[in-house]
Amino acid sequence: MIDHDGFRPNVGIILSNQDRRLFWGRRVGQNAWQFPQGGINPNESPEEAMFRELEEEVGLQEQQVTILGYTRGWLRYHLPKRYIRRHCGPTCIGQKQIWFMLRVHCGEDAFCLDHTDKPEFDAWRWVRYWQPLNEVVYFKRHVYLQALEELAPILYPEGAPMREAQYARGARMMRQRCT
Repeated sequence: MIDHDGFRPNVGIILSNQDRRLFWGRRVGQNAWQFPQGGINPNESPEEAMFRELEEEVGLQEQQVTILGYTRGWLRYHLPKRYIRRHCGPTCIGQKQIWFMLRVHCGEDAFCLDHTDKPEFDAWRWVRYWQPLNEVVYFKRHVYLQALEELAPILYPEGAPMREAQYARGARMMRQRCT
């Protein structure tokens, strides 16, 4: 399902543990790390898609997490030209995402990365809040920054942790490119 602007509706999932660390998954067979995410099917709400993707990619079910919040609107990123498939229609130029912040309240033994025939991840770890900005593929960084900035007050009502110098510098550069 591609919208009239060429964006595929999608959900992003930020899983946090009791220590406010974030789930960070490694894509199967790659040295590429990201948060769980996936497309929204026709007649499926973003919340329904989020729970489906959570189970498919991480093996967790609705009762094992609590929704802490979600982004107010769609956050978009464009795919690099080399990833755009132009020979099948409609052309998808990127993704628009609703991001969910979840708290996990089950043990790590409940995580199952091979819950489906085509797993997304082959490894995972807990990371500090801003760490994904340095490790996610470059074309998704600005949307990760937007999601993390918007959702930080939910996880850190007292104020989000300071970004390490490398994250802050990268965030400034991303903002300058987006304006």
